[in-house]
Amino acid sequence: MPEPRLPADEALQRLLEGNARYASDVRSLDSLLSHHRKAEQAQDQQPIAIILGCSDSRVPAEIVFDQGLGDLFVIRIAGNIVAPSHVGSVEFAATRFGTQLVMVMGHTRCGAVQAALESGPADSLNQESIVGRIRRAIGKLPPVAEGDVEEQARVLEEAVRTNVRASAEALRHGSSMLEEMVRMRKLRIVAAIYCLDSGRVELLD
Repeated sequence: MPEPRLPADEALQRLLEGNARYASDVRSLDSLLSHHRKAEQAQDQQPIAIILGCSDSRVPAEIVFDQGLGDLFVIRIAGNIVAPSHVGSVEFAATRFGTQLVMVMGHTRCGAVQAALESGPADSLNQESIVGRIRRAIGKLPPVAEGDVEEQARVLEEAVRTNVRASAEALRHGSSMLEEMVRMRKLRIVAAIYCLDSGRVELLD
C-alpha cells in the first residue's frame, strides 16, 4: 500500500474550505489553472479524497469543492447508493493511491430518493436496482396526506439524510478491507449533504 497522500482530517478541511469558496461564488487560482497539470499527472494520480456522490448534474464534486484536475477520485451513481462495484472502486482508490478520506455525498431534493418514496414500481428493472436499494435503506416512512407539500418536502429530506448515512455505513461494513482500514485509522468515511439552494455541504457525522 502506498504512503498516504494527505491525512483524512486535512483533506476534509481542504474540501470544506473549497466548498465555502464555491458557495461564496469564488474559485481558487489553483483549481482554475489545474488543467495545466495534465502532463505531469499523465503517469500518476494523487487524489486527496474519494467522493461517492449522486449523478445529479447539479452536484459535480470538483466544482462544489473548488478542486482541480487530479484532486478527487469521484464515483457517481443515482441516489449515491453503494453496490459491490462502488465498494470495489473505493477499495481501489484507497489501496492504490493512499487516499485516506471517503465522503458519501447526497443532496437535497434527490430525484432517486423521491422515486423510492413513490409507491409504484420503477420504470425498468435496471432502475429498480437503484430504487430498491434506497427503499431498503430508508425503511418504511409514515404516509403523507396528499396535497401536504410541506410535509412531503420534510419526509423527502429526512429520507435523503437516512439514505446517505446508510450508504456510508454500507462502505464502513461492506468490505473487510475497508473495515480494517477504518479500524487502523488509515481511512475515514464521512456522510454529507449538499444543499442545492445554498451550495453548502453539511457534514452529517
